[in-house]
Amino acid sequence: MSGLEKISLQNFRSYEKRTFELGSKTVVVGENGSGKSNLMEAIYLLATGKSFRAERDNEMVAYGQEFARVNGEIDETELEVILNERKQFKVNGVARRQIDFVGKLPTVIFSPQDLELVTGSPSGRRRYLDSVIFQVDREYRRCLISYEKGVRQRNRLLDAIREGRAGRNQLFFWDRLLIKNGEYITRKREDYLRELGEGEYGTEYDKSVISEARLKQYETEEVAAATTLVGPHRDDFVINLKGRDVSKFGSRGEQRMAVLWLKKGEMRYLGGSPLLLLDDIFSELDHKHREEVTGWVEDYGGQVVMTTADRHLLPADGADTIIEL
Repeated sequence: MSGLEKISLQNFRSYEKRTFELGSKTVVVGENGSGKSNLMEAIYLLATGKSFRAERDNEMVAYGQEFARVNGEIDETELEVILNERKQFKVNGVARRQIDFVGKLPTVIFSPQDLELVTGSPSGRRRYLDSVIFQVDREYRRCLISYEKGVRQRNRLLDAIREGRAGRNQLFFWDRLLIKNGEYITRKREDYLRELGEGEYGTEYDKSVISEARLKQYETEEVAAATTLVGPHRDDFVINLKGRDVSKFGSRGEQRMAVLWLKKGEMRYLGGSPLLLLDDIFSELDHKHREEVTGWVEDYGGQVVMTTADRHLLPADGADTIIEL
């Protein structure tokens, strides 16, 4: 089998120590609170170096423990993430930077929280864009890491300028860094959203362009707020159905189908057959859409790991490995 063959968790969320063997179509069955989503989070962490639900890394460390470890085997390659005072990445036991670690396990996750991609905050949609492009574009990873550090440093400097502890001329370096990296981030986000355009659904990119002129335009407001007010950290996008914002004018069902449309586009963008993580999504779908997803999973040529609290929702012929929690 090509894909994630085994994953071991230590002090990760609810798991003190546990190893799971995975098949090409794996179903994880357990009651709510049994740790199904924790397992999915650990797999996603191996794929992207990030959680799909934790705001801070230390939230993934079991209560009272000083560290957590996630180890996975994929095509004779060992991937490891260690969470302690800082996050560490290893490939075959050798330390790697996150920029070089990500991309070895292309993964798409479907979860009940995905509806927030339509109805939630712009920050969640930005994280989504980053999580997708991060997996395939090393330069994007480099630019994003540099840009995010640059914004934090520039905001500190803006605060010092406001307090009279620094001069405005000290912004020059950080302005150049943000403009250079921000332009690449914007271009790649624009390319990705354009590639999604297909069928009745589409996207509209509300980009916050960063340039010397725009930074000049907001220089007074930025010092007053001690915050960088323009750039891709202010981006957003809207999903439209037949040209109308589905978050405002779409039914709940249309919003769920918009998420499915978005995720299918993500799969095309990643290429090949990425690992699919379906975290308790069958309970969120009506019978018609459940059958549609089930048929899609059964026909999918790549690896699938899905969770459910209800055995009756299992695809009839869609599993070769069942894990009971």
